Amino acid sequence: MKDGALRVVALGGLGEVGRNMAVLEHKGKLLIVDCGVLFPEDHQPGVDLILPDFSYIADRLDDVVAVVLTHGHEDHIGAVPYLLRLKNDLPLIGSQLTLALVEAKLKEHRITPITLAVKEGQTETFGPFECEFVAVNHSIPDALAVAVKTSAGTVLHTGDFKMDQLPLDGRITDLRAFARLGEAGVDLFMPDSTNAEVPGFTISEREITPVLNSVFGAAERRIIVASFASHVHRVQQVLDAAHAHNRRVALVGRSMVRNMGIARDLGYLNVPPGVLIDIKAVGDLPDERVVLMCTGSQGEPMAALSRMANRDHRVEVGVGDTVVLASSLIPGNENSVFRVINGLTRLGAKVVHQGNARVHVSGHASAGELLYCYNIIRPKNVMPVHGEMRHLVANAELAVKTGVPRERVLVAEDGVVVDLIDGKAAVVGKVECGMVYVDGSTVGEITEADLKDRRILGEEGFISIIVVVDPTSGKVVAGPEIHARGFAETEAVFDKVRPRIVDALRDAANNGTNTDTHQLQQIVRRVVGRWVNESYRRRPMIIPLVIEA
Repeated sequence: MKDGALRVVALGGLGEVGRNMAVLEHKGKLLIVDCGVLFPEDHQPGVDLILPDFSYIADRLDDVVAVVLTHGHEDHIGAVPYLLRLKNDLPLIGSQLTLALVEAKLKEHRITPITLAVKEGQTETFGPFECEFVAVNHSIPDALAVAVKTSAGTVLHTGDFKMDQLPLDGRITDLRAFARLGEAGVDLFMPDSTNAEVPGFTISEREITPVLNSVFGAAERRIIVASFASHVHRVQQVLDAAHAHNRRVALVGRSMVRNMGIARDLGYLNVPPGVLIDIKAVGDLPDERVVLMCTGSQGEPMAALSRMANRDHRVEVGVGDTVVLASSLIPGNENSVFRVINGLTRLGAKVVHQGNARVHVSGHASAGELLYCYNIIRPKNVMPVHGEMRHLVANAELAVKTGVPRERVLVAEDGVVVDLIDGKAAVVGKVECGMVYVDGSTVGEITEADLKDRRILGEEGFISIIVVVDPTSGKVVAGPEIHARGFAETEAVFDKVRPRIVDALRDAANNGTNTDTHQLQQIVRRVVGRWVNESYRRRPMIIPLVIEA
């Protein structure tokens, strides 16, 4: 790294929706912006969470001067406990609500963090980094962008943002601050890319209020609303609609209860008198006066709504109930969500979702808003962040259209090293940056090979073969004994392959080339694998065990 340069390495969030984490390095010190998780997809069975790969900074944690958290969503704060397990005194910087949500999460991990609460307009210095915090509008209150000023130049990182001009909390994205920073000179702009493909402007949160009121007015029995556990604005709208229609609201799900309790205590959630009740009191009210606010809008198998759809919850959904999915679909979750919708519909509920009613608006800036930002800020270099590759490329094209030279627009992936030197940003290399899987109580022990084995077991099944042989003659003394799971209902199907195994082992002994048990096991594996592929067009996991008599 050249003296005086500013280095930026994203350890997550580029080429994916989630796991957002950027590391800025200057004069031997590190500043981390966000530290979030990614939720697993269907091809990652058994995985609970996916973390950024901390190996790049693992031996340099003493150089970290601060961890700046832009807002309180899981994809930006969810991995903080795992980072603080490595070094628990890293200072956490964020807004009041963001830090409160992080502290509640850390309490479960028995970690007491060092924190500094900041507000928009505030400037703090951490080592060689001077950070100015700017108010931005998102689907959670108290979101901040951060302008990081160094002797090598200024970086403006938006975090997740949009430009709702009529936000529910009256707190708009501070475009005047963006313009002021632009006038002073932004050397590297790192904007949210999630909605870069969407033309125009993101609809205001206020557009949802009349739709919710209409749904509440038409509902005959209970109303069940599913949302992210941190979506304070949406919960506020549900509370207001319930109050207007003389209904009571019970929060369902541990994270929902915890987060809304924090939001209410800090003044971000205004609860009308008498509206909020305990879940235990729901049975004392007639169905037409009940609203349940729960988690599970993404089809998470253990969340409240999924369990209701599977009849594995104390709340039994039935005919006449109305279920509202008040969130967008995170890419990769479509099948899970549709499975929940179908399950609820099968139980007789009316399901209202983004596909048939405007019950959710995005928390991210669309193309029109991003163009405004480029024209206001006039950055010298651009590095789109937060999105899949198609989102990053779309955002990059917007930058080019507004006059940023194409060679100054960097579409990077996780681990790509970008250096800002003399006002020019360039890719200078790449660091190892894989996915770290949380599986139960283990962190980082599950590998891609393990996931491949799980996929084979889940999709193709499992066959085990036990054979006892005479090591000198190759004659089968006992077996082959074949057991299968997830492959065939009856073991009689293997009668055709047993003679093939016996013949192959005898031939190997006669040839005198393969006599150790490992080689014999490979012969059994190939014989069974070839037969399964020819007969069933399947590739199950095959575990042979050859024992010498």
